Parts: sequence; structure tokens; C-alpha cells
Amino acid sequence: MDREYSKSFVIKNALIGFGSGLFLLFIIFFFEALYYKIALTFSGALELHRITPILYLLDLIPIIFGIISFYLFKSSSVFKTQITNILELEQSRQRKLYRFVEKLKEGDIDAEYQIEESDVLGRSIVSLRDNIKVSKLEENARRKEDEQRNWVAEGMAKFGEILRSHNDNMEELSYQIVRNLVKYIDANQGSIYLLEDQDPSDKHLLQTACYAYERRKFADQRVEWGEGLVGTCVLEAHTIFLKKVPDSYLNVTSGLGKANPRCIIIVPLKVREDIHGVLEIASFNYFEQFHIDFIEKVAESIASTIATVKINLRTSKLLLESRQQAETLSTQEEQMRQNMEELQATQEEAASQAEKFVSFTNSVNHTLIRAEYDMNGTLLYANTRFLNKLEYTSNSDVEGKHISMFINKKDRTWFEELWKTLAKGGKHFEGDMKHVTRSGKDLWTIATYTCVRNQFGGVDKVLFLAIDTTDQKKQSLDYEGQINAMILSSIKSEFTPTGDLIDANEKFLIATGYNIHDAKKKSIYDFIPENDRKLIERIWDDITHDIPYEGSIRIIVNNGEERWLRVTFSVVKDMYEEVAKIIFIANDITREKTMERETKEQTERLMVQEEQLRQNEIELNRKLREAREEVKNQFKEVEKVKIRNEKILEGFLDAVIITDKNGVVSFFNNAAEQLFETTKSNIIGQNIRILFPSYLDDKDEFLDAYLDPEKDKVVGQRREINITTQSGNEINVLMLLSETKIGRETTYTAFIQNISVDLF
Repeated sequence: MDREYSKSFVIKNALIGFGSGLFLLFIIFFFEALYYKIALTFSGALELHRITPILYLLDLIPIIFGIISFYLFKSSSVFKTQITNILELEQSRQRKLYRFVEKLKEGDIDAEYQIEESDVLGRSIVSLRDNIKVSKLEENARRKEDEQRNWVAEGMAKFGEILRSHNDNMEELSYQIVRNLVKYIDANQGSIYLLEDQDPSDKHLLQTACYAYERRKFADQRVEWGEGLVGTCVLEAHTIFLKKVPDSYLNVTSGLGKANPRCIIIVPLKVREDIHGVLEIASFNYFEQFHIDFIEKVAESIASTIATVKINLRTSKLLLESRQQAETLSTQEEQMRQNMEELQATQEEAASQAEKFVSFTNSVNHTLIRAEYDMNGTLLYANTRFLNKLEYTSNSDVEGKHISMFINKKDRTWFEELWKTLAKGGKHFEGDMKHVTRSGKDLWTIATYTCVRNQFGGVDKVLFLAIDTTDQKKQSLDYEGQINAMILSSIKSEFTPTGDLIDANEKFLIATGYNIHDAKKKSIYDFIPENDRKLIERIWDDITHDIPYEGSIRIIVNNGEERWLRVTFSVVKDMYEEVAKIIFIANDITREKTMERETKEQTERLMVQEEQLRQNEIELNRKLREAREEVKNQFKEVEKVKIRNEKILEGFLDAVIITDKNGVVSFFNNAAEQLFETTKSNIIGQNIRILFPSYLDDKDEFLDAYLDPEKDKVVGQRREINITTQSGNEINVLMLLSETKIGRETTYTAFIQNISVDLF
């Protein structure tokens, strides 16, 4: 595809070149006609061509000038058009990138930007947008998980308080549990069934509490052992979760009508392997997994409390029987009662502590990577998250192994020093820690190694707790790589809101010629020429008011030279949304600006030259008109002189031969015809070598130089040589060579005199 250029500009200048060639050709003809005294007419021009054949080549001068001018100004126009297109394309790309960055600043992380192959900055910003989008999704997921964990923790604390407050009345305890649970999980109806197993022959479930739509329901339902879903749940000792409830199973009734719930969950009240009842919840909303886990934990706490209450009831019953049977042993009874009260308090405290410990342990195991080591570094225990994160399948793979198994070889030296400190009961460690998984991958964590002490203050074991931060660490390293790439590829510096330089990268220091110590003493205004101060003050005012700037500016470097930079000023805000500093990112475009200025100056010069050529053309036409008449008068005189000279040469008794610098014969008189026994028609236009046999080459220096166009001729010296005629006769002659130069044209005239003697 042809490159774009201004056709009118190129054609106009090509015509000027063609006109200049015509003018030069006319000047050549003019002086040629003066020299030969031939009138400058059409017939005279033909005669000049006959005398000087090289004029046939010179006739091409206007065409050559026109072609050269065409391609020269075409190249200039193409270059100018390319520069203009490149600048427009770059400006368009920068505007698109600016709009894209503005959308990202406004929070539109779904903004699209089409990346070009050479757009490194655009590719980096798009990659940054994708990373921000991923981070936002991960942050939302983490926030949701945190909210769920907080919701579960608050709920466990709330129901723990309920269980502690109402553990002396089973019916009230059941009602408070089901009432608060239905409200807390936003359900619609709930019931509690307690196991009645005092009579082994009549084991059944009795509904002790029912609650629906903010109202306490009458609870007297009896469920036989293994009957229905409630009985099945007790029999199997597993949670039953129904998402499709049969129409005839349960109707939730309110003042507005009846409807089937969307899901039902039935959870056994189980402590270890002992079943104490069933908790049934119905809801119009589907339960998520964390709801189910929460209900199961609450059910476990309820079962633990019910077990404690049952123990207390049995204990009270035994005490009553003992008091009736042993009234005579009142002292022993009082002592036993006190012991039982102490035992009850101890049991309650132990149950409470066990509940807290189990809750805490479960929370840690669900949220943290946890392991325990002895003082020698041998693994004693590892939770499921530890195994999953380090890519092991069971505890048997890791228990009894040394801790160095999980540490990279490069990190073992400093880690061994850390472990020695911990083994001696030293300060705990907290910070970033890198482990090695089973497949050799890096696992980054925020870890804590803490000594667990015994009652004597000695160290029993070392507890390890950690949170997986591998993705965040990789993302951080990726961000650092992108920032370093930008710093290495661009001029970068940081300024205070007042314009003082805070920091600058190596490319900034190289571009400005300062070292970092001297550069920090400068402000943005010290780098700007005096003429541009007002402009940079307006720009800086906009930047400090959160209006970014992108464009070209001039700066003064250390040696006083000017440089052009394509710059972007961006604002960095603090936590109070106030401007903390201003980031300066730039690329050196001095060369492009210089080329643009030179192109502009060249265009202006061409326009001046064009005007001068036009004026010269007018003046030339005037002179041509004046000279035309003079040439007409001189052409006749020149023609007469030429004819007279030819006749004089034709009348010479000696042979006269005229050749150009390439040895082509242009004149051959009658004496030469007689001497060489040939005619003009056979010689004129041929090379002079045709008159001299090839066996004479290199035998005579004078003749050899005359015949070879590349050698210097022996001019002005008469030499005696031998020639051979067409009939084969060898003749002894004297030869004199003269040289004539007119402009760039050179001709040689040979005068040959026959000096041979005829013998009779």
C-alpha cells in the first residue's frame, strides 16, 4: 500500500524542477550556440545535436530534474505525513488511556481498554485493574467469611448465656432455646424433643417446647422411638436436612394463612455418643452451610447442658431417697450433701471450661494452621488445615517428623537459630514465614511460634499458629515487579504538594544531570524555564485540587540545556483524602520535538525557496524573451562560422579526426577518407579503434592512451606512428592530438600527416 503524501505539493514542486531543468538546458544550448556561432532555432538545435551528440543526453535534464524533484518532495511529504499520523495516533492512545485510568479512579473496575502490541503502560494498567478486581472479589469473600464467623461466635456466646441462665428448669430452658434460635437464624418455626428413657421398655421423645411467628405454642407431642423423621434422626444420630418438604409433613400457620416451609433441619442433641433429644427447625429460607454448622454446635451445647441437668436431677433424686432412708444418719447426710454440692459446682465449672476450650479449639482449627512440636523440633500434632496447606493426606505422614522437613534449605540456617531460642524458653516469634509443601511449592504465612509452659515454668512444647498469605504475597511481589518495571522504563519522581522534590529514580537523575542530594534541594519550579513558570503554576494548582495533568513540558537540566518531556502528574492521598504527595512520571521526547521543529523549519524554508523559484521563473521568462531575439540573430552567425570551420577542416591536406572522451568519432574529413581508404558514413558514430588494428594495443604509449578512454591523452606533442589502411598497406604518419573542453564536454582532435615516401 502506497504511503500517504500531498499530491498537489509534490506535483507543484516536480513542475518547478522540470522548469529548472528546461532553464538549465536552454543555458547550455545558448552557450553552445554562441561557441559554434549557430542561430538558436529548431534547425540550429538539430545542427548542435549533430556537432555535439552528447546534447541528446542533456535533453533529458528537464525530465531528470522533474523526476528527482518528484521523488525528493514526495519523500519529504511522506515523512511529514507519517510524523503527523504518529503524533495523532499517540495522542489518541494517551487520551484513551487517560479515560481508562479515570474510570478506574472512579471505581469502575469493569472498564475496558483495548491493548495495542507496543502499549507497555496500557498493558501494565490493565493488569493492575485485573489484580484490583481479583483483590476486591477476594476481599468480599473474606469479609463474608468474617461476618459468618462473627455471627457464629456471637450466637454461641448468646446461647451459652441462655444455657447457663435457665439450666434449672427444663421446660423454660427448652422454650428459651427454641425461641432465640428461631429468631437468630431467621427461621419460622422450631421445636425441641427430649428423650424419655427412664423406662427402658418405653423409650420415646416428648416435645418440650414449640415456637412459631413470635408465639409460644402448646407442646405435648409424643414421638415413638424410630417413628418419622424425628425418630429416625435419634435412631441414626445424624443431622437430617430437607430442601423439598412433603406437603403433608408440616404446615406453618400465621394470621395470613398456611404454607409449607421450604426447608427443614432436624439435629440430634448428642454429646459424644449419647442422644438426649432432637432439635427441629422449619424455615421459608434455605439454610446455608454455616447456618447448619451453627445449629449443630448449638445442639451439642444444648445436649451437654441437658446431660448436666439430668445428672443434677438424678443426683437430687438420689439425695432425696438417701435422706428418707437414712434420717438417723443426719450428720453423714449433711456431709454428703455438702460433698454433692461441691461436686455439682465442680462439674458445672468443668463443663463450662470444657465448653469454652472446645469452642476455642474448634475456632482455631477452622481458621488457623495449627501444629505442636516438642523441644527437639519433632511434630506432635497437626490440624487439618496444616495437612491441607502443606499437601499431606493424613497425620501419619507428618507426625514424628522433624520441623526441618517443612523449611526450605535456604532458610534453615536462620531458622535453626530461631528454634534454639524457642527451645530455651526465649521470646516468641511472630512475622512472615515461608514453608515448603510436599510438592516443593512455597507456602507464605503470617506465623507465630509460642512456648507452652508447664506448672513449673519449664517449656513443654512449642505451639505453631499461622494464616495462609501465599496469594497476598504473590500479589504483593507482582505489584512490586510492576512498580519496578515502571520505575526502570520511565522517569519518575515524587513531590510534596508545595512542589519540593521528595525522591527520584535513576532515570530522572540521568535526565536532569543532578545527583540525589542536589536534586532534593530543588522544587518543581527550579526545573522549568522562566518563560513557562506561569504555565507550570496553573498546572500545579490544578493537580493539588485533584485535577490530573498529562501533556508535554520543557525542563532545564543541570548543564543548562532544555529537554522536552511527556509527563503525567498523579495525586496520592492520605487517609483523610488530603493530598499527601504528587507522582511525576515522564518520558523524554526531546528528539521528537527536535524533529518536529526541524520539519517545521524545513517546511518554512521550502516555502521561501518556492517563492524564490517563482520569482526566478518570472525573471527567467523575462530574460528568455530578451535573449530569444539576440539568440536568433546570433544563431545565423554561429551557423555560418560552423559551416566555415567545417569547410576549412574539409580542405585540410592532413587527415582530421574529432572524437569525444569515449573515443566516438564525430568528424572525419576528406583527407582522412583518402588516408584510411574508407568513407565518413562508415566511421562517424563508431569508436576510433575501428581505424587501428588490435595488434597495435600496448605497443605505442601515445596511441594506446589515445585509444583507451580511461587513460590520460598525450596532448600537444607530435608523434610518428604507423597506421594500416583498409587495403592492408602500412603507412608512416605524424600525429598531433589537441584537447578541447566546453563545460563538462571534452573533445579530442587528431591531425595526421602522411610522411611516407613513394618509391618508383
